[in-house]
Amino acid sequence: MGADEAEALATLPETDRIQSLIGAAGHPGTVVWHREDLRIADNAALAAAASPEGERDPEGATAERAGDPRVLPLFVFDPAFYGDRGMACDARIEFLHDCLRDLDRQYRDVGTPGLTYAHGDPVELLGRFVDAGWDVVATRDPTGRYGLRRDERARERLGVRFVDGDGLVRDDDRPRRGWKESVESWLAADPHDWDPRAVAVERIDTGIDPGTVADAYDVVGEKSMVPTGGREAGRDRLKSFTSRIGEYPGSISSPVDARDGTSGLSPYLRFGCLSVREVHRHVDEHAPDGRGKSMFVSRLFWNLHYRQKLVDWPGWLDEAVNPVMRGFNRDRHDPELVEAWKAGKTGFPMVDASMRSLRETGWLNFRMRALCASVYFHVLQQPWLIGADHFHEHLIDSVAAINYTQWQSQCGLVGRPGLRLYNPHKQVRDQDPDGEFITRWVPELAELPAEYLPRPAKAPLAVQDDCGVRIGEDYPYPVVDYEAARLEFRDRYAAAYPRAAARLADETVARRASLSGGIGGAASIAAEHGEGELEGGAAGDRGLGAGERGDGTPGDEAGGPARCGGAQTGLDEF
Repeated sequence: MGADEAEALATLPETDRIQSLIGAAGHPGTVVWHREDLRIADNAALAAAASPEGERDPEGATAERAGDPRVLPLFVFDPAFYGDRGMACDARIEFLHDCLRDLDRQYRDVGTPGLTYAHGDPVELLGRFVDAGWDVVATRDPTGRYGLRRDERARERLGVRFVDGDGLVRDDDRPRRGWKESVESWLAADPHDWDPRAVAVERIDTGIDPGTVADAYDVVGEKSMVPTGGREAGRDRLKSFTSRIGEYPGSISSPVDARDGTSGLSPYLRFGCLSVREVHRHVDEHAPDGRGKSMFVSRLFWNLHYRQKLVDWPGWLDEAVNPVMRGFNRDRHDPELVEAWKAGKTGFPMVDASMRSLRETGWLNFRMRALCASVYFHVLQQPWLIGADHFHEHLIDSVAAINYTQWQSQCGLVGRPGLRLYNPHKQVRDQDPDGEFITRWVPELAELPAEYLPRPAKAPLAVQDDCGVRIGEDYPYPVVDYEAARLEFRDRYAAAYPRAAARLADETVARRASLSGGIGGAASIAAEHGEGELEGGAAGDRGLGAGERGDGTPGDEAGGPARCGGAQTGLDEF
């Protein structure tokens, strides 16, 4: 990172560059603070700022203002997301910068002067606008950690107005009650709209742009096969995918087929170049009916389902949702095992190929994400948060709400019945029988006959000599014995699970878990599978039934679905 250059950017724009609106007649000026919704269509914050209807004063009366609404669209390059302080690879930052250039073009294409770029602590910068008489509005995005603290500061100190526009349920005592119906209603509703001809859009030239910021922070993406960011590229992908959606079901599991067979829309949804609603509407109107269409639509519900979880409890990013599972595997933390997993040197070829592909391209299909998470937690038995953070750093499409909740679900930290444990040997046979994916990313195994790729260490020495691949020298032996580790984990998890299930009868824990079945569904799990803490009829004593279901449909190409079922502590192997 170019520290001196980054510091030289200072906090921009300077106070004297911001027009004062104090005492000015006419409609108040509103800063539209873009963060993740990097588009001008179906943008709730922009539509609210551009509304000519006026605002309500604290007494509820409508205050009509003369003249067109005055709007200043703003993006703040926050130093907290750059360099060692951030948790994003350079490729994701470069994708973001593409999206910002495209957002600026979107504004210019409708006849406005474009987007204002700023640099510095967002709350300090927005404070300069507020002190000059500007209002500030932003979309209310699911967030945690730094983002949650930032937004709370902006709301409490500056009065920043956060508006809902993503279809999620907020400020509701039972957010999962009728959730699916609420989301369906939002998807069917008209998008947020505004008329550029009826708005005075302003811009401040700060002298910085994505290029100068990238230079200042030494952002140099080293990943390959990274898509171009921005709404235009996203719309092109949406149209292309819709025309071939019938091939989707057969493409999602194989890491080779998934590269071109899935939609490729996840990074565009992650940065809000496209809204979930417009993607849903386009597919609904233009895709032929069939399994591909229905599967993809279910993935859009899945996207919202897991975002809802972070709205319901921001702690998903930091600790196991079920108190019984907190610290699970912590006493087994082995930095060498963790490093072998990150580097793709575990001795399990499908895992190693996937982890190297992740580092090189910033993407994996859902099954490989689930496989790598499962092997990390269930087989290597390492602390989940280190693995989840690694994924969040390297995945270009990583949405914190999806990445961390999916990791917890896949690892079994919620308390639902059943575990989905992926067998790394079986996945080679099922998803890469010819070894195309493995030999692309683990070239040291390229000469090994495909029949031995599920378990290279089982290849006879004569075969190893003939093909010139010596296991233990050219490629490592498995860092753990799979069968022994699997059985050990099964016993450890079985011992803890009944207490974890019981804790779902605790309404606080049930709310945090944010299951699709709501508090009633959590109570049912506790009653059927729980023992130890909160024994007996705790769920029934609380009067919690199972009638509050409001279901999304989990499962997506962008993350591994942790489906539950089977016996109380059964491990389904895939």
